[in-house]
Amino acid sequence: MTDAGLNLIAQALSIYDRDLRLAVSNRRFREMFDLPDRLATPGARFDETIRHLASTGEYGEVGEIEAFVARKVQQARAFEPHYMERTRANGRTISVEGSPLPEGGWVTVYTDITRAKRSEDLLRLRSEELSDQLIAHAEELSAANRELAATITALEEAKRQLTAMEARTRMTAEMMPAHIAHVDRSGRYLYSNRRLSAVLPGRPSEITGMAISEALGPHSYARIEPHLRAAYGGRSSVFEFTEDHDSRRIRAAFTPDGQGGVYILSMDVTEETQARVALQQTRRRALAAQMTSGLAHDFSNLLTIILGMQGKLARMDLPAEAQELVAATRTTARRGGRLLDRIADMTGKRPLMPQATDLHGLLADLRLLATPSLPQGVGMSLLDHSPDELLMLDPGMLQDALLNLVLNARDACGSSGQITVSAHAVGNIWIEIAVSDTGPGFSPEALEKALDPFFTTKGEEGSGLGLPMVYDMVKLTGGDLQLGNTASGACVTLRLPYRAAPAAAGGLALLVEDRVDLRAAVRDMLVELGHSVIEASSVDEACALLADLEDIRLVVSDIRLQGAATGLDLLDRIGDSRLACVLMTSLPASDPLYRAAQARAPVLQKPFTRAELATLLGRGEVAA
Repeated sequence: MTDAGLNLIAQALSIYDRDLRLAVSNRRFREMFDLPDRLATPGARFDETIRHLASTGEYGEVGEIEAFVARKVQQARAFEPHYMERTRANGRTISVEGSPLPEGGWVTVYTDITRAKRSEDLLRLRSEELSDQLIAHAEELSAANRELAATITALEEAKRQLTAMEARTRMTAEMMPAHIAHVDRSGRYLYSNRRLSAVLPGRPSEITGMAISEALGPHSYARIEPHLRAAYGGRSSVFEFTEDHDSRRIRAAFTPDGQGGVYILSMDVTEETQARVALQQTRRRALAAQMTSGLAHDFSNLLTIILGMQGKLARMDLPAEAQELVAATRTTARRGGRLLDRIADMTGKRPLMPQATDLHGLLADLRLLATPSLPQGVGMSLLDHSPDELLMLDPGMLQDALLNLVLNARDACGSSGQITVSAHAVGNIWIEIAVSDTGPGFSPEALEKALDPFFTTKGEEGSGLGLPMVYDMVKLTGGDLQLGNTASGACVTLRLPYRAAPAAAGGLALLVEDRVDLRAAVRDMLVELGHSVIEASSVDEACALLADLEDIRLVVSDIRLQGAATGLDLLDRIGDSRLACVLMTSLPASDPLYRAAQARAPVLQKPFTRAELATLLGRGEVAA
């Protein structure tokens, strides 16, 4: 609609951006100066347009064309408001009015005033002969002036609307939780919002005019360079990579602009990746449970029969050698029963139950539990650099997993050695816990197969399910597990998502629930726990309150809310503000929304008690 309106006016109009490239022009601009299509298309360079006009004689005799073009470019870079009139080589006279734009660049309006100038000349030549014809020309000129004034007013309004439109577009781009940019064929940013530092920590925010290799840094640029070259070749691509600063997962989309440059969209999808990993592991568990439950039931029955028959044989008067065989058979059958229990633990339905956890205390308890089981010659050290704040972890599953790793390290060390447990945060994205030992390390076969169920290097002493159970726990959280060897032995590294627990102290809480009765019940619980409460029934209403009230410290929201937006959309809008958030729902654990929510924030299953809410908030309060 804007283009159609600009094409209807009698004046020629052009808008160039701060890089001296054509942004907008109307049809009259191309017709007035007889420009080829390439110079009237957005992206056309100002210096090429001036060179073309000078070569076609638009400015008359200009002498050295390149020097003339250079002067015009210098004037454009220091653009100032101006009005001028000039006679073109074809004898017609035009007025030129230019005005700079707030974000750089300028808008210029060209008006053919030949008839007005001729009328002025006629008035001067025949001022003594005020004929009817002169009066008619004067009236025509007056009408033309009124028409011109109206057109200029319309152009001013168009300019104001264009400026406002650009400002709104830029504001929208800045509010997006993604980095949006445009690079030219040489790899320099023509445009970028100020979100690069949010997607890639440590990188600058103001990067317009900067080379993409400099803005991203050598490591990140090396990962995107093949895709960037493909985009320069005309091929769009969407890909993911892990950056080096704190191992965030980044998704990027490169789209050719058709003129040699590339549009770029990149965003942090770490939480999405963690949720995807957790969901995949949950599905694997469900599939494994379906496959093994029937077999385990039948095998358990067979073991029961074998143990019963062996019990009868043991009561018979058999030779000593036969009694030894019976005892060995019964021991083996019981070991098979324990193996079935381990399989049930791996494939069972026990969900991850994160709660506010003091990781310092958990690691200290781990040392107390593990030390008595270590031989006298095996020492255990703890390097605890974990955060001081409470974290959302399943303490039971995590402690079981770490104890399993410590006992494996003990077996690897033999009668003497050293076991080290270390913990630290990787940015605010991951918690990394490593268990290393001074044993012989993993063999190549163990590095390849250690996470496969039933693979063991302990012979009959091992079940081959310890590391797979640890792997299962890590994947359920959305994390990762890595096996490796150090200079002194083996090392197993757990990487868990960094989830800060909601603040334990009171303060202002925002309760988002669309059912009035439930909202009243949860509000009473929060008030009893020391919070002041404000309420909302939709995501839009909640965001409005968050924008107006800076004192909100806690958000408690249902997943399903009034309107199309969900509690997960509310988390997206809150972004990385580090505001404590708790989600609540009556959805079943198998629902995709429930799984996605569990990977991103603490989730309370309705109905819940005040004690359960208090535990989740890290208060540890017991219900009255």
